[in-house]
Amino acid sequence: MAPKSSAASFSILLLIIAPLLLFQQPWSTADPLPADGAADCPGNDKATLTDGVPAGRKLLQTVEAELPFPPLQVSSNGRPCVMFQARKLALRYERRKQVDLTERAFSPRKSVDTSQSLCRRDTATLVMQFGDVDDLRGLSIRMHLSNTFYESSGQWWFSVDSVSLLYNSSQEAVFNASDVYAPSSSSYTCSRVSSLERHSALLRPGSDRARRWTLTFTDFQIQAFNVTSGGFSPASDCAAFLTPAILMGLVTSLILLLVLAYAMHLLVHLNRIENEGERKAHARFLHSHEQLEGCCAENADDKDAP
Repeated sequence: MAPKSSAASFSILLLIIAPLLLFQQPWSTADPLPADGAADCPGNDKATLTDGVPAGRKLLQTVEAELPFPPLQVSSNGRPCVMFQARKLALRYERRKQVDLTERAFSPRKSVDTSQSLCRRDTATLVMQFGDVDDLRGLSIRMHLSNTFYESSGQWWFSVDSVSLLYNSSQEAVFNASDVYAPSSSSYTCSRVSSLERHSALLRPGSDRARRWTLTFTDFQIQAFNVTSGGFSPASDCAAFLTPAILMGLVTSLILLLVLAYAMHLLVHLNRIENEGERKAHARFLHSHEQLEGCCAENADDKDAP
């Protein structure tokens, strides 16, 4: 009876502990929050559109961030084409001092030159010319955007395809954008759009020169091809539903369920073995009892014989 008692105790213990672990808040594997911002955006390689809707994307969420400067707006033929805003725009070359371009880009007192920006039906280029910044000559940042219609969803989606740094007249560092897209009726927002791995690296270096640079936009928001003068449309957030913490919780839950299922299988198996042993023991007892009765009957017959 010892195996049965041990297995039953183990199963009862699992039944008590499993619900507590299954419904506990999953732990986070993300890096600690930076001192000046919100949580980083989970990023992967560029996601594909499933039936015209990106997997794991929170759609149409209202963003009410209070940023120090108004958004940068580019118009084409008198109509707004691209609207862009960030709490901070910073870049660094190798281990040199970080260059903060936030005020130069968005402050009304130091309006950045966007005269070379282009807007077409399917493509757009946002050009921000900063001029000479520290030891960089003729620094400018270019965002290349595209607008694509997906028949499965019946709507247009815009995306930021790449971001380029041009400096010292002829040198260029190109970053390919990953997962920076949203419906054209919405804007796109993310707490970090950066080339740093700890910020999910939504910007991937597209050349050896780009690997020497780090580029980070904090509280990034952009809208293109369907901009109204009233401001940004409701935003599609870069945060995914399946964050690392949620995935770890799901994996932990699955492991616990497998352990519980194995324990129940083991208990049933031990019960079956014990029942078979009891049946065999009972059969041996009956057989022995029958033999004993037969022996007693033979002895009685021998005594009664003349």
